[in-house]
Amino acid sequence: MSARTARQPPGHDPRVGPDQLLALIDNTSAVIYMRDLDGRYMLVNREYERLFNVSRDTIVGLTDHDLFPAPIAAAFRANDLQAAERGRPVSMEETAPGDDGPHTYITVKFPLIDAHGRAYAVCGISTDITDRIRAEERVRQLNAELEDRVRQRTAELEASTRELDAFAYSVSHDLRAPLRSLDGYAQLLVEDYADRLDEDGREYLARLQANVARMGQMIDDLLDLSRATRTELRRSRVDLTGLAEQVTEELRDVEPAREVHVRIAPGLTAAGDPDLVRLVLQNLVGNAWKFTSHRPDAVIEVYREEPGVTVVRDNGAGFDMRFAGKLFEPFQRLHSASEFEGTGIGLAIVHRIVSRHGGRIWAEGTVGEGAVFRFTLEAS
Repeated sequence: MSARTARQPPGHDPRVGPDQLLALIDNTSAVIYMRDLDGRYMLVNREYERLFNVSRDTIVGLTDHDLFPAPIAAAFRANDLQAAERGRPVSMEETAPGDDGPHTYITVKFPLIDAHGRAYAVCGISTDITDRIRAEERVRQLNAELEDRVRQRTAELEASTRELDAFAYSVSHDLRAPLRSLDGYAQLLVEDYADRLDEDGREYLARLQANVARMGQMIDDLLDLSRATRTELRRSRVDLTGLAEQVTEELRDVEPAREVHVRIAPGLTAAGDPDLVRLVLQNLVGNAWKFTSHRPDAVIEVYREEPGVTVVRDNGAGFDMRFAGKLFEPFQRLHSASEFEGTGIGLAIVHRIVSRHGGRIWAEGTVGEGAVFRFTLEAS
């Protein structure tokens, strides 16, 4: 081994010299430069030359005040001095002019130290992040515009819903007066003129009264549908077991002769608006009661299947699953009015109430074997 080789520092490769280091910095996409402590340029790489349209031969000895507007040059100078004072690498964000407007750079500056441990120059490595900054700003703008459009559209939908609900509420109330008049006159006919009517006349009168009653029920359902949207939610702990038992007793009072086995699990509770949750059970249990009316062995069950999921099951008429998507739409009926009375609004009321609570409702059924309705009152 020669004496020259022995004197080389460990790991030193004699093939790596100034030309190789310059080639290295010239073939990077970062902007690299070196300035002395007076701010004069000592070295720049090819990327610096390209971006700022200067030559390394002419820039040596110049300062940033010779190349950039005063505020930008002052900021560069302050960052150089900060790195020199700290004696270690410092990272910062800097802005420099470009052909298409200001460009933003992430810069790392570090001091070069002489043999006496004193800084004599500052080296900077800057990476252009302008495209990323502009893309992020564009995304922020698009998000802001989208949020504005969503808020505007939501406000329009809410206003439209309020108008429709107010219309339904108003019409429903206005319809009650002529309906009461129709019902009153029909009752007078029954009381005072029934003996003068033949069988057909009495049948027509009975149909008139039945349709008046059906219209009255439809008005009540429309009001409930409106209330399901208009009423402010007042959440509290709701006793589902107690409500289901109350609804069942009311149904038995209307049809005391019917034998229906109703099994309600004890201790069922949920968080919700008590009045609206009562409407949910009133419609679901009421439907189960109605659609089991043709069965001598009618069974209705209310229970908790899993945490947060309440189930109302019956062994009644059921439905064809092909039409399950229509169940919760207003005025959609899967059975004829002659077979089972109703307005087709009940399940729409249930769906609206459950949705307002942040929950969901779904159903399964088999024709002739019954139906199962599951619902939650909170988002899962």
